[in-house]
Amino acid sequence: MSATLLRKCSNVLGSNQNSLLKMTRAASSCGLKERLEDLIPKKQAQIKEFRKLAGNKVVGEVTVDMMYGGMRGIKGLVTETSVLDPEEGIRFRGYTIPECQELLPHAPGGEEPLPEGLFWLLVTGEIPTEEQVKAVSAEWAARADIPSHVANMIKNFPSTLHPMSQLSAAVTALQSESKFAKAYAEGVHKTKYWETTYEDAMDLIAKLPPIAAAIYRNTFYDGHVAPIDSSLDWSANYSHMMGFTDPQFIELMRLYLTIHSDHEGGNVSAHTTHLVGSALSDPYLSFAAGMNGLAGPLHGLANQEVLVWLTKLQEQLGGEVSDSELRDFIWNTLASGQVVPGYGHAVLRKTDPRYTCQREFALKHLPDNAIFKLVSQLYSVVPDVLLEQGKAKNPWPNVDAHSGVLLQHYNLKEMSYYTVMFGVSRALGVLSSLVWDRALGLPLERPKSMSTDGLIKLTGAKL
Repeated sequence: MSATLLRKCSNVLGSNQNSLLKMTRAASSCGLKERLEDLIPKKQAQIKEFRKLAGNKVVGEVTVDMMYGGMRGIKGLVTETSVLDPEEGIRFRGYTIPECQELLPHAPGGEEPLPEGLFWLLVTGEIPTEEQVKAVSAEWAARADIPSHVANMIKNFPSTLHPMSQLSAAVTALQSESKFAKAYAEGVHKTKYWETTYEDAMDLIAKLPPIAAAIYRNTFYDGHVAPIDSSLDWSANYSHMMGFTDPQFIELMRLYLTIHSDHEGGNVSAHTTHLVGSALSDPYLSFAAGMNGLAGPLHGLANQEVLVWLTKLQEQLGGEVSDSELRDFIWNTLASGQVVPGYGHAVLRKTDPRYTCQREFALKHLPDNAIFKLVSQLYSVVPDVLLEQGKAKNPWPNVDAHSGVLLQHYNLKEMSYYTVMFGVSRALGVLSSLVWDRALGLPLERPKSMSTDGLIKLTGAKL
């Protein structure tokens, strides 16, 4: 089916998503890069026309509080891959997490979506076929070899070096393989930037599981990493290389790597990758910068903070804990000037859908796990306490309130490693966005900043 015919069918069908979905799947049997070659010129033309018609339209206003408050709520970025609604949660190219769980292809016998399928969706906006997802799995397996200098570098890292520092350093060293950097040095035309950005993105995503597995095995075990198996999907290979073969754990990894992939463009790791990439730094340098942001305790390190807090709670209160004891512990945490880790979000004003799907996984596979029961109990107690306190705009749990509990259950207990897994997943979102940044010719990012004195003068405030 031609792209023109698909658009005509889309107009006739309107909101009939299921019928449109079937046609979208049938519209393309080509490979991922070939699909992009068809989509990019259409998107470029659409944006050119849109800017011509509405380039001077005001989208919003900026307040002084926004400027001092971390630019929260300022509409100032374009990210095609996902949108985060405060009341609804994340949508990947228009699809909710439950819809992705239902519509994206699964592994044989599995129930969770394959991250390869989500990557296709993020890049193209289309639900892929099983054959297309298998092709991506095979291509990533074929691209997964790590250069010897990077492998030796990881082996020589001291076990005391934080796993996220190891990941950032290894990805930076992998920059020796950048096809974008080579093409740029040879003077490639800017209209072709997206092609080598795409190649670097595919190479980097393919190499992240063996790099991350080597960090895990060298830091905590004997350093042995199982070889890539071309018959396995991306998540299964990653699990096997770390030393985990339990089918339930592999299913958890498929879910984990899917739901942590993207959260629109303003979070630290996504924005940093976009910002550094806007300087035409290659995808390796851009992604390494994003990982340095992800390593912060207010971003990707938060699930580790949750487990530390839960451990402290158990040590102080023991096994069986009443709701009143929990309330007292939570109030004491707040009174000491700390936050309840895993609760609240900069944008969301409801329970994080990523928390909900992990809770559903736990209810199905580990309903009697003691820590899961405690997390469930907290879910019924913490929001009321935070509402009573009156400071939290969002008293509901986020993704970090649950992910560490699931990993602990399957005996992946090394908390300092969890953010590395988050980083492997986040590559799917930030690198698909980076491909579109170059395809759309987005420029160097350079917002205007002001001094406090300048703002006082601008606002006419009388101090």
